[in-house]
Amino acid sequence: MATAAVARTVGSAGGVSCRAKASVCSSSRPFLAFSGLKSNTLLLKQQRDAFQLARCNKRTAGVVMAATLDLLDFSGKPLGTETLDLNAARPETARAVVHRGLITELQNKRQGNAHTKTRSEVRGGGRKPYKQKGTGNARRGSTRSPLIVGGGVAFGPRSKSWRIKMNKKEKRLSISTALQSAATSTVVVEDFDDKFEEPSTKKMISALQSWGVAAEEEHVLLLLHAPIPRAVAKSISNINNAKVMTPGAVNLYDILRADKLVITKSMLQHLNERYPPKGALAEEDESEEEPAAEAAEEAA
Repeated sequence: MATAAVARTVGSAGGVSCRAKASVCSSSRPFLAFSGLKSNTLLLKQQRDAFQLARCNKRTAGVVMAATLDLLDFSGKPLGTETLDLNAARPETARAVVHRGLITELQNKRQGNAHTKTRSEVRGGGRKPYKQKGTGNARRGSTRSPLIVGGGVAFGPRSKSWRIKMNKKEKRLSISTALQSAATSTVVVEDFDDKFEEPSTKKMISALQSWGVAAEEEHVLLLLHAPIPRAVAKSISNINNAKVMTPGAVNLYDILRADKLVITKSMLQHLNERYPPKGALAEEDESEEEPAAEAAEEAA
């Protein structure tokens, strides 16, 4: 009551700033909004959102633009350089885009099959178990009440769809941003389809070591151009921390989970063509418009 009286006194006094009003109530309710201060619930929500965004900080803390990577042969010797130049989000929005893409991808994998039956769906229970009065028991009209063993479930899970929508362009931007930001941990190698005549896990581990990848300690994602030969797929499948993917199966979760990315030269060219930067798209549009304009002028 004393605090309320002081607040009324301060509120009635002229020329008192909002900061002074807030300091009056800071001792009793420090997180409560008095004059524009954020409530405790809002602060907790911001902390939770910041924690979720920190999960994507590993890859998107600083997005690298147009990275130049060394091209290695099967034995690990340098052959030259290749450029990874993908469409990436701005640094101030990169983490938010990737985080949204990750949440959408994981949530859309949920099947939503959990389903319990209510008292109206459980089989049986149509007959009144005993008369209304005279037994000393509670009144019951069915044996399928949630209070009885074998009855329905009162507030159990129901089957539902967990799918959430994400724009196609935004999804593509999240994948390309994650790939571009992983340039520092990416290894580009020449195509090695002809190096495996038969499956050999030992040979694959030796190749990964020559590329500077410790498959026993790190999660490795190999991006190969389709179709993948059976011998190569079998050689990689026996390595627990290694996973191989084709262009159509690239997803955000595996990119963020991998410690090292191994990309073949043909796959790198495919990624540069599939996720070109915005400037490259604008130049292509202009180059296509110029011949059309010239043809129109000649026809006129």
